[in-house]
Amino acid sequence: MPTAYINRDMEKVLKTSSRQFPSVIVTGPRQSGKTTLVKHLFSRSHRYVSMDNPDIRLMATDEPELFFENYPPPVIIDEVQYTPQIFSYIKLLIDKNRKDCGQFILTGSQLFPLMAEVGDSLAGRIAVFTLLSFSFREQFGRRAALTINALKKRILTGGLPEVALCRGMDLEVWFGSYLQTYLERDVRQLRQIGSLGDFQRFLQFVAAFNGQALNLSGISRDLGVTVNTIKAWISILEASGQIVLIKPFYRNKGKRIVKSPRIYFLDTGLLCYLTGITDVKQIFRGPMSGQLFETVVAGEIIRGFYNRGRIPRIFWWRTSYGDEVDFVVEDRGKILPVEVKTSSKANKQMARGLISFCRLFPEMIDRALLVNLSREKMILDKKITSVPFTDFIRQP
Repeated sequence: MPTAYINRDMEKVLKTSSRQFPSVIVTGPRQSGKTTLVKHLFSRSHRYVSMDNPDIRLMATDEPELFFENYPPPVIIDEVQYTPQIFSYIKLLIDKNRKDCGQFILTGSQLFPLMAEVGDSLAGRIAVFTLLSFSFREQFGRRAALTINALKKRILTGGLPEVALCRGMDLEVWFGSYLQTYLERDVRQLRQIGSLGDFQRFLQFVAAFNGQALNLSGISRDLGVTVNTIKAWISILEASGQIVLIKPFYRNKGKRIVKSPRIYFLDTGLLCYLTGITDVKQIFRGPMSGQLFETVVAGEIIRGFYNRGRIPRIFWWRTSYGDEVDFVVEDRGKILPVEVKTSSKANKQMARGLISFCRLFPEMIDRALLVNLSREKMILDKKITSVPFTDFIRQP
């Protein structure tokens, strides 16, 4: 088990919001460190209760008044997705003391159902955060030198705290157990699925197409299930924080573009497990090497938004003529195009898509980045810089 707490980038904004809102909720995938984070920040000021305990869950469901007599605010309520009925009671308690901030610190691992309950009951009364597994910056720090071998090891293990921080962990056993728990608890609660085996087969199939444009009809045909079923299963993966769909960037500039979203897993450890990657030697050698590195960069961008308490604004862009940019990040009225290459040397030819994109949207772009495995920054064009991955993760 991990022996030391690692600070999370979200801590400052989470503490600030707890002084501004009556309640705060931290959502995110299973085992991302939500409980550890809120206990670290609030255990001295708040009592703690977990809805993972079946007796407590029954009390909260059948006798909510008794539950809140036993666990009055200020309180941390962990795994609140198991008892959505209590949101209406939380609203009543907040409205009795509306000026009191930080009364309820909630955690949950199913984003969409939780947000439906929050929107119905606690709109305007709650600050919402999403905690993913460790970012590289959280785990390795801003100043630490990250070797290629360390990068490959981290891609293989992923950033879920229990496995990322424990040396000698049997990854196959750990992720196998994680997957079974995820299927039995999160998937079953989100949707009634006849065969979890079929869903697991779908999950492995989708992992093989990580980083590619989502083709619902193709997946439907290959797996022998309906397109609507595939859509529902994709929604389960999104709701439980396992994947993100990155939509295409679209502005009417006279070029035809590809309009399908790309699918990326949010933790590379689980992705490697699902695709049969078991050794660091496979990371940058196999057919998925480019997509794996793209997944890392996408994950850092997305975590950067979430850890500031903001919704990610990240897209991708490709024209029918072959011009492409891996990620287009919108932030405060500007756009930052980012291209990702698994090369240790950068050149201007690698930035062809960035050059084309910058010419189309010059007024919205101050800079563009080519993120790669080189060791030094290099200016490639007026607005385009080649940036080593180590430098990229140090940026605010």
